[in-house]
Amino acid sequence: MKPVIVLLVSMAWALTRAQYYYQGLMDYLENRMLAIEDRMELWHEQSHRYHTELRDFKKLAAEIMDRLGKEHVSLLQDLEGAAARVERMEREMDYVETWTSPRACVNMVDKVVEQGAWSVDERKEEEEEEEEWEEVHSRVSDCVDLISSIRSVKILKRVGGPKGMWIRDPKTSKVYAFNGTSGDTIYQFNSVLDFSRSPGVNHSRLIRLPSLWSGTGGAVYNGNLYYIKQRTDAEVQVAKYSLLSGLLMDTAMFPADSYAPVYSLNPETIADLAADDEGLWLLYAISESEPNIHLAKMDPETLDIEQMWDTRCPRENAEAAFIICGTVYVVYNTRLASRSRVQCVFDVNDMVVSEEAPLLYFPRRYGAHASLKYNPEEKQLYAWDDGYQILYRLTMKRKLLV
Repeated sequence: MKPVIVLLVSMAWALTRAQYYYQGLMDYLENRMLAIEDRMELWHEQSHRYHTELRDFKKLAAEIMDRLGKEHVSLLQDLEGAAARVERMEREMDYVETWTSPRACVNMVDKVVEQGAWSVDERKEEEEEEEEWEEVHSRVSDCVDLISSIRSVKILKRVGGPKGMWIRDPKTSKVYAFNGTSGDTIYQFNSVLDFSRSPGVNHSRLIRLPSLWSGTGGAVYNGNLYYIKQRTDAEVQVAKYSLLSGLLMDTAMFPADSYAPVYSLNPETIADLAADDEGLWLLYAISESEPNIHLAKMDPETLDIEQMWDTRCPRENAEAAFIICGTVYVVYNTRLASRSRVQCVFDVNDMVVSEEAPLLYFPRRYGAHASLKYNPEEKQLYAWDDGYQILYRLTMKRKLLV
């Protein structure tokens, strides 16, 4: 009986210990669950706060973006208005410059001709002035056109490199393009319209010249192409190429002592050939140390130099030049490209000087002119500006005899 009692007591004691153990385990688990619930509640509170702050931030950012968008539109409108005012001011400046440019000095003969007032008491003076008129008329050219203003601008297209030259032959209406500043190939188009419709210079008739050309100083005159041969030694030559027969007709030595560029802003152009109503001209620099641009009248048949002048127009900051009726118009700019302007004028007949010529500004475009070529029949300039081909239509007036 005693062993049974001992067994029962042992079992009771074991059950009691197990009950205490499981009770402690349950208390521990319950405490852990409460701690997890507290942390979950804290996480929910923080998540709600973060969500609220994010929503407020999105709302604030949307308001700021909306305000910035409105300010951007307002600023853009202000800039457009400023650009329009600047353009209007430039037009007004050009208009004022056109109408307020100094009038060339005239002698008594010109005043009599302009006024048409002949007094009965001045019969003797009239005869003397008529004789003087005949003397003056005999020493000037029949071509007396002078630029008055730039009437219109037409940006034809953009093709080729930033520098080049294009010109229309007045006799055949064909267009010739020199892409770049050197090569042995030029591109021929049947007309300006054909050139404007072409997708590129390669979609044309290619003319391969017998020698390399250099710079953007070529010219077309009486069915012939005149260009500066690329330097191969110390000599620089002018070449005459027949566009009809495709043969090199003649070459002539360049009248300079060094390979100096004629325009400081286009150093690739060693010389610039130009054709107008009076014939073929050559603009060049004698040497690097010579500050002025020089001019030569050439025989288009033999390439002989007929006469030479010092234009007194500086090479510094010059970008291009063109010739109309024996008058040289030198276009200047800055190394940081701005508005091109005709700042120096030289007339071979001494009928116009820079101080008496109208101050001309070219409309602001892309960069600086690589070339400017005059067409005497159309009264237009063919310009190459940073790869853009531009037509400037000119308004002309008559020179006043001095």
